[in-house]
Amino acid sequence: MTSPRILFVCDAGPGVGGGHVMRCLTLAGALTARGAACAFVRTPDAADILGRYAPDMPLADEAAAADLVVLDSYRMAPAMEATWRERATRLAVIDDLARPHDTDLVLDPSFGRSEADYGAPVVLAGPAYALVRPEFAAARAVALARRGEPARRCLVSLGLTDVGGITSRVAAALADSGLALDVVVGAGAPSLPGLTVLADAGRVMLHIDSDDMAGLITRADVCVGAGGSSVWERACLGLPTATLILADNQRDMAMKLDEAGATLALDARWPGLEERLAEAVRRLVADDALRAGLSARSAEICDGLGADRVAEALLGLLQP
Repeated sequence: MTSPRILFVCDAGPGVGGGHVMRCLTLAGALTARGAACAFVRTPDAADILGRYAPDMPLADEAAAADLVVLDSYRMAPAMEATWRERATRLAVIDDLARPHDTDLVLDPSFGRSEADYGAPVVLAGPAYALVRPEFAAARAVALARRGEPARRCLVSLGLTDVGGITSRVAAALADSGLALDVVVGAGAPSLPGLTVLADAGRVMLHIDSDDMAGLITRADVCVGAGGSSVWERACLGLPTATLILADNQRDMAMKLDEAGATLALDARWPGLEERLAEAVRRLVADDALRAGLSARSAEICDGLGADRVAEALLGLLQP
């Protein structure tokens, strides 16, 4: 039997971040484990991320033959999706904005999303379908077992591309908190020079292009994290987090998670951000009950097995 050919088309870049590529890599891994042949459409920004995190992942031109195309891009209008549909047997779209689509399947793992938000033949909605790498589910039991410990270590993880140099602002605001600070950035992050100074002074522990996010999240007691797809990695491992909204498309879900008692949400564009953030972290450290509640609620929302569920659904589209 011929392996199904699956082609991923992803947004990436300084203004977009690396989350689209990273979550598609997770899905590609689950599909490959089931016998599919996966490749990513070659763009400079996507190729850079893939070269760092998945150097063996095949790259392809837009005209490459495919049985299924997976689009993960905020720039794709229905007319552009229709063009992709002509090139493949089936089309799937990953979205979190409840937009109209011309597709066979929509995946939207946003908290509070439902099938009624889309008109596609197949809709996979909600965090049960969040694309979390398997190492997070594997670490879940150990991470959740230690969540009652005192808060001594804080993880700062605000995206590979460090939009607007936000990581250095956050690290500087927390450097005198008394917490051990693990700070994660990509190799091209604009905050890197300032963070290197803090690291050389022993004020933060710097992790560049880390391949051990599951370990860092497991060992952390509290976190300042971005409001993108990495929300689900932290939720799977029950890490009490102050979630920083870095883009308009992150606001709705972050606020809903806050209202549900699963995170503390802050907008990076609010005035006095550093003071607000420092106060939020102080609350997390001082309030054992708050940390326990955030941990339990977030872990309840996401079990980390979504990639397997999505892979099965996608391959089901290709069945005769």
